[in-house]
Amino acid sequence: MTVGLVVQNLNLKPGGCIRVQGEVAADPKSFTVNLGKDENNLNLHFNPRFKFYGDVKQLIFNSRKAGAWETELRDTVFPLEPGSTIEVSVFFDKAELTTKLPDGHTFKFPNRHNVDIINYLEIHGDLKLKRLTFE
Repeated sequence: MTVGLVVQNLNLKPGGCIRVQGEVAADPKSFTVNLGKDENNLNLHFNPRFKFYGDVKQLIFNSRKAGAWETELRDTVFPLEPGSTIEVSVFFDKAELTTKLPDGHTFKFPNRHNVDIINYLEIHGDLKLKRLTFE
């Protein structure tokens, strides 16, 4: 996949939120939202897989430290539909990153690296970005 958007020097602190609004492709494989220090040190790798790497309708959550992937967590609740317009919100605090999905379902992912600032955002894949909001 090619990179769609990279934001650096984000300076998101605990209590902050990122809202990603976009349109899912008509025949999507997956898309990714990464948050962290840089591309090799991610506090959150959020990867909805419609049909990708042998996964069908799976939400993948992971982190990356010094370029190495850590233990993956999965959620089988999958409220995303091909061709739909969605909003995904990620709330950041000291203990965890909470991802809120379009149906109101949330998934809490631990702040494994205990960071207090997120400076890197990357969005790519089968999502056409419409709006990005930092709160």
